[in-house]
Amino acid sequence: MAAQIASVTGAPHARVLGVGAYRPERIVPNADVIEAIDSSDEWIQQRSGIKSRRWAGPEESVQMMSVAASRLAIERSGLDAADIDCVVVATVSHLLQTPAVATAIAHELGTHAAAFDISAACSGFCHGISLASDFVRAGSARHVLVIGVERMTDILDLSDRGTAFIFGDGAGAAVVGPSDTPGIGPVVWGSDGEQFDLIRQREDWRDVVGTADSPGSGVMPHLVMEGNPVFRWASFAMAKIGTQALDKAGITLDDLDVFVPHQANMRIIDAMARSMKLPAHVRIARDVAEQGNTSAASVPLALERMMTEGDARSGDTALLIAFGAGLSYAAQVITVP
Repeated sequence: MAAQIASVTGAPHARVLGVGAYRPERIVPNADVIEAIDSSDEWIQQRSGIKSRRWAGPEESVQMMSVAASRLAIERSGLDAADIDCVVVATVSHLLQTPAVATAIAHELGTHAAAFDISAACSGFCHGISLASDFVRAGSARHVLVIGVERMTDILDLSDRGTAFIFGDGAGAAVVGPSDTPGIGPVVWGSDGEQFDLIRQREDWRDVVGTADSPGSGVMPHLVMEGNPVFRWASFAMAKIGTQALDKAGITLDDLDVFVPHQANMRIIDAMARSMKLPAHVRIARDVAEQGNTSAASVPLALERMMTEGDARSGDTALLIAFGAGLSYAAQVITVP
């Protein structure tokens, strides 16, 4: 007779309990990047809306920034690090293939939580929030720390006119825990692998390292992007994904208070808002102007700024949506903690 496996019951619902952020100290205005790409401040602002970005210094590692953002998120959740059961880190710029940086972060925070990294580029944080919500409701974990962190400057060609002015560094973190009422809506996610090459690592690591018989280039792999097709895809296809996320959460545009899209480009943000026909009362994150595009860190950084500045208040209903390399995307509605 087969043994019966015991089941575990999780929380009825999940919600975001607290959000934290870390922004590197160095502020880099457009004037500091225009010479290398033969550009101008006016051109950069017209194309992206970016006025400055944050670039990490030598001591501001992926781990250091993650720990700083996480400690703030845990404190704002009213918890201790020992309460964290799982750590999920979304990043594409942790350059050690293995082990996952999540394990080192968990150790520095002082927890033996399950810890792993995910790679979904700019949509990684929203993927992580969905995973965390599922873990809490399934009983796999009670409190999950989700981190989006990038040191994009490590993988940028600062002479590349298509990317050098866009990206920045930083970390954002959120603690997801149990709730008696819905606080995180169903995720709408997917990918469009047909457009895999639009945002990608330029060099294969094997070509960089090479072999004894075929020496590699020795050039660090860099990120490259075809801006125009990405702009067209994100501006309109992602508006439909945002609308689907609202529908899945059972709310309408009139119920929405805050819109936190991936901070890719101000023109994309504006185009998405127009395409979705967002009402005038919906407050929109525009962190990209001072932070640049921080890939997996952009949504939590933008949300934290809105909360700090009073544009997103506790209890507000917010739509998160992110998209990036792959092309991957994810969106969900949350209640602001």
